[in-house]
Amino acid sequence: MARRKPSQLNCLIAVDKPVGCTSHDVVARVRRAVGERRVGHAGTLDPLASGVMVVGIGQATRLLGRITQDTKSYIADIAFGAETNTDDAEGEVVRTAPVGDAVRDTASASELLTSMLGDQMQVPPAFSAISVDGVRSYRRARAGEEVELPARPVHVFAADLIAVSDIDGAPVWTVAFTVSKGTYIRALARDIGRASGSAAHIASLRRTASGTVTLSGCVALDALSPSLVPDDMLDPIGVLGLPTIEVPERYLGDILCGRALSADLVQTAGEPVEADGSVALTCGGQLRALARLEGHRLAMTDVFPQGIGGVRS
Repeated sequence: MARRKPSQLNCLIAVDKPVGCTSHDVVARVRRAVGERRVGHAGTLDPLASGVMVVGIGQATRLLGRITQDTKSYIADIAFGAETNTDDAEGEVVRTAPVGDAVRDTASASELLTSMLGDQMQVPPAFSAISVDGVRSYRRARAGEEVELPARPVHVFAADLIAVSDIDGAPVWTVAFTVSKGTYIRALARDIGRASGSAAHIASLRRTASGTVTLSGCVALDALSPSLVPDDMLDPIGVLGLPTIEVPERYLGDILCGRALSADLVQTAGEPVEADGSVALTCGGQLRALARLEGHRLAMTDVFPQGIGGVRS
């Protein structure tokens, strides 16, 4: 079997996903634009949704599992009066309900949104990418199967009402959400509709932040090329939020061989390193490894032979 060639480009970028394309479409377009096969993303966005999508290229794909743990922020338009099978505007209406006056009242709307804050058990939409016996839930739903997904814990950090408007005679709430990983805004809209005594679905959705990455750090898909400049790359240290040690070049060989280093280097970290905590090791403006502090040594957990670019000094 032929060995995979080392990636020539190793970095994290953020793209502003347009409405109408899938997350897989974004990955495919990035592959073509930068000429690299090893590309992945952190955090799926529905075709109806737009906004921040963090993409890993080359060695940086190995960071994506950590990035998906981050909180996400969104601006959502929630339309009242109808519930759909997908919980958004692309689905078929499965239930309608009258809309009470309280839905049009900003004080009542804000009060209901406040009640949604904190920990809760959320039933994901049937049309989701969750696997059921090895098959994506949305595939089963499209095939006409009855899909009942178990509720799972999520956390809503913020649900701030921006406006109450009227579209085609139906009230629409524009809401800014910040939520934990795994939270479906579509499901929140569904539950908000029911809690109001009516029905609701997502009319539009835009992700404004994924962890520390915001829209201001995004690159347009059409602007991507193999010659990405450092300003186009995300700083992997900032994205991961880890304490960092700038390692002298004489230790690089040990790092690349996976050998543990002396914990004395921790004294040079920009932030305190907790016992058994993770730390990023950089050298020459690249992320070269992630390590864990184990007693009197730094044990390598992830080593990046090509180095991940974008590290800010």
